[in-house]
Amino acid sequence: MSYELKQDGKFKFIEEGNGEPLMLLHGLFGALSNFQFLIEHFKKTNKVVVPLLPLLDLDLLHTSVGGLQKFVHKFIEHRNLENIHLLGNSLGGHVALVHILKHPERIKSLILTGSSGLFENGMGDTYPKRGDKEYIRKKTELTFYDPAMATEELVNEVFEITNNRIKAIKIIALAKSAIRNNLGEELSQIKQPTCLIWGNNDTITPPFVAKEFQRLIPNSELHFIDKCGHAPMMEVPTEFNRLLDEFLAKFKTPAAAIQ
Repeated sequence: MSYELKQDGKFKFIEEGNGEPLMLLHGLFGALSNFQFLIEHFKKTNKVVVPLLPLLDLDLLHTSVGGLQKFVHKFIEHRNLENIHLLGNSLGGHVALVHILKHPERIKSLILTGSSGLFENGMGDTYPKRGDKEYIRKKTELTFYDPAMATEELVNEVFEITNNRIKAIKIIALAKSAIRNNLGEELSQIKQPTCLIWGNNDTITPPFVAKEFQRLIPNSELHFIDKCGHAPMMEVPTEFNRLLDEFLAKFKTPAAAIQ
C-alpha cells in the first residue's frame, strides 16, 4: 500500500482521511511503511498524519530525542493541528512523551507502543562492525515475535543505514540520547488519557516497562497482545487496530448529542 508523500515547506508527511488528527511517530529503524495497516484502517474515521522524522538529517548536535521533539512541535504548529491523538512506537513514543510534557495544549490523547523513555534493550553493548549483515539480521529479527517478519527488504534497509559511517554515528547518538533521557520522574505530569498497547513478547522494551508506564502515567490503560514483539501495529495489526478503535471511541461525540 503506497501513499502520497506530501511536502509543505521542509516537512514531508503522509496525510490521509478526515476527522480528528491521529498522528503517528515512527521509531529509530522505523519507516512510514510500518503504519500501513493502521493508516488504511483509521483513515476512514480520522485524519491520519505521519511526519517523516529527520532521524538522519539533523546536525549531530541536535540528533537527539529533544531535537526530534522540536521538529515535531514545529510540524504541528506549521500544519496547525488541534485535538491530536498522538501515537508513538519505540523512539517515536519517547518523542511523543517529551512533546506532551513540553506542549500538552494541542494533544487530546496519547498512545504508546513499545516506547522508550524508561528502559530499553538497544543494539546491545557492542555495535557491529560495518558490513556484518548477519548481525543486523539477528537484531532485526529480535524486533518481532515471529522472525519471518524481518524480511530481506527490512534487513537491507537497516543494513544500509548501519553500514554508512555518518548514519551509524547518528543512530548511536539517538540511541544514547534515549537512554540518557529517562522520563520516570516527569510522567506523573501527563494529564491526557493514555493507551499503552504492548507486545507480550517484546524483548526491547519488555512487558515490565509497560507496567511501569501504567503505574507512572495517571490516566492510563494497558493492553498486552500475545505472540507479539516490539512493533504490534506491524505484527498483529488487526488486534492492534481493534484496541485502538476502542480507545478512540471514548472521544467520539454520540450522534444524539449533535444537533
